Amino acid sequence: MHLMILGAGGMIGRKLTQRLLAEPGVLPGEGKLLSLVDVFAPEIPATTGLKIASEAADLSVPGTAERLIARRPDTIFHLAAIVSGEAEANFEKGYAVNLDGTRALFEAIRLEGKKQPYRPRVVFASSIAVFGEPFPAAIGDEFLTAPLTSYGTQKAICELLLSDYSRRGFLEGIGIRLPTVCIRPGKPNQAASGFFSNILREPLVGQEAVLPVAVDVRHWFASPRSAVGFLIGAATLDLRRLGARRNLAMPGLSATVGEEIEALRAVAGDAAVRLIRHEPNPTIIRMVGGWARNIEAKRAIELGFRADASFTDIVRAHIDDELGGSIGGRSI
Repeated sequence: MHLMILGAGGMIGRKLTQRLLAEPGVLPGEGKLLSLVDVFAPEIPATTGLKIASEAADLSVPGTAERLIARRPDTIFHLAAIVSGEAEANFEKGYAVNLDGTRALFEAIRLEGKKQPYRPRVVFASSIAVFGEPFPAAIGDEFLTAPLTSYGTQKAICELLLSDYSRRGFLEGIGIRLPTVCIRPGKPNQAASGFFSNILREPLVGQEAVLPVAVDVRHWFASPRSAVGFLIGAATLDLRRLGARRNLAMPGLSATVGEEIEALRAVAGDAAVRLIRHEPNPTIIRMVGGWARNIEAKRAIELGFRADASFTDIVRAHIDDELGGSIGGRSI
């Protein structure tokens, strides 16, 4: 079996790669080949029972998708995208990468299937940014997609393409609308939602962090562990259970910024909380005001998808996975 991760150099792509290497049997199939693809060639892990190839490729460049799909991967994890803040700031780049690149991928699959039968599983990483206010108390599975950002619009269009290419039998697609992933390891990126991670990640290692919104802002979250679990679940799900509706909102945790901060306090104490500095940012406040706050995700839960139980669990998972299980020399 040939597995391909597009966007393998990103945080979720790296976490997914680690999971596949640690548990090669988590996806069915023998003799697995894992292709890691990103705009810069992803680093190949040192030890693995799988064959691994790494390549630099940009789906928005004409001919790239056709070249990748000519290898006929059986399962494709499509994580490649530019993030929300960058897509809003650079309109042309957002559409070129997030929409045109995805359309090129789907078309390459369709055309490859005309040569001889080919119908890969495509797991598309969508986003709760496809929703826009006004919201009900909790967004249900029947709620319309009415995004209020360019990023959300691009993801919503790709969801429609995924459904149509699946309906026509060109691919076996499933789109998963990811909650905001928190806590993201590494350095801050250009995602407008990045502060949700920053106000926890930086204080945990003794650094200051800036909070650009009010503490009563509520949002929908999942840990990196849960996000990877969603991808694995989507890759193994019997798609007959989905019917024609191929895009699912993933389960998560509805919490306010204040509840995030209290989880940090419970785990790391008052000293960590004092490292958070409140500096209101009107642009981010405006964007966050149109984001989903609570989602029922009944279909996904019925299909077996699971998320984190509490924000304290999210903080502890980050400490275990990224900080060696301790902060300031103290085991947590």
